[in-house]
Amino acid sequence: MTTQFGATLDAPPSHTFAPSTLSAAPHNAPTVLLVDDSSVQRRIVHSLLDAAGTWNIIQATDGLSALKMIEQAPPSLVLTDVYMPKMDGLVLVEQIRDRFPSVPVVLMTGHGNEQTAVDALKAGASDYIPKRAMVTDLGRILERVLTNARAESDRVRLLSDMTGRISRFKLENDARLVGPLVAQLRDDLLAVGVCNRHGLTRIAIALEEALVNAIYHGNLEVSSKLKENGDEPFLALARERHTRSPYAERRVHVVARITPAKATFVIEDEGPGFDPTSLPDPTTPECLDRPSGRGLLLIRSFMDDVKHNAIGNRITITKYRSE
Repeated sequence: MTTQFGATLDAPPSHTFAPSTLSAAPHNAPTVLLVDDSSVQRRIVHSLLDAAGTWNIIQATDGLSALKMIEQAPPSLVLTDVYMPKMDGLVLVEQIRDRFPSVPVVLMTGHGNEQTAVDALKAGASDYIPKRAMVTDLGRILERVLTNARAESDRVRLLSDMTGRISRFKLENDARLVGPLVAQLRDDLLAVGVCNRHGLTRIAIALEEALVNAIYHGNLEVSSKLKENGDEPFLALARERHTRSPYAERRVHVVARITPAKATFVIEDEGPGFDPTSLPDPTTPECLDRPSGRGLLLIRSFMDDVKHNAIGNRITITKYRSE
């Protein structure tokens, strides 16, 4: 493995290579688990950590060893290299995300590993730091991640005391608002304990589909049939109607009722509606490949109860508690 730190570390002073042991930090200092198969790089990073802040530093030589250490005593943060034997950094990120979701991971990346950094963020890493920037940015990045992790931990503790919530929203016809709203509802679902994380993902997808349908098909009256020739005709008409009356004045109304027993979401647009009885069965083979049936298929597959009102501008979707 080639060391790829900045030029100031090409010839580190002798004290940089002091024996790598647990730092003599205060008892309540955050613990950083450093994972790297290179003893030289571990010593360099250990020295940088000592210079950048006050931490308890522990070390592992590969991903498998790191997971065993996390099982015994979860650290405050994991700082890991990418390329290692037995288990590389990306797989380690995924394992920590699935098994220890409260432990943030920061990836150390070398020159030419930009795509690896993107993959790590998608896999669940909290941040990454290029090795060429370790001298100047290591402390700042770790402090930011730790601060956010502590805030998230406190928020989860607070939400764990929530026994139910009724929320009401009125959305403009802007699809960029869908993601933040779904994220808020995901937090509420997780806090109340209606479902596990797998179920949470499925509910989030169903909500996103229902909200997007309300904006594009309900308020803007843009048909999915336009997508049969690509997305551009669909999006072009949506952009044009976004600023034209009466479409621009319409809103999407959302009511979410979440209790430990079930979660019910009522999503209503201000469009003219449609005849719900005219909807084809999205599970039939001839409908599976049509763009117009995908959203409803996902909603019906992921939710326990799906109902439309008589004029078709309101959908009520319910998910019952899963053990």
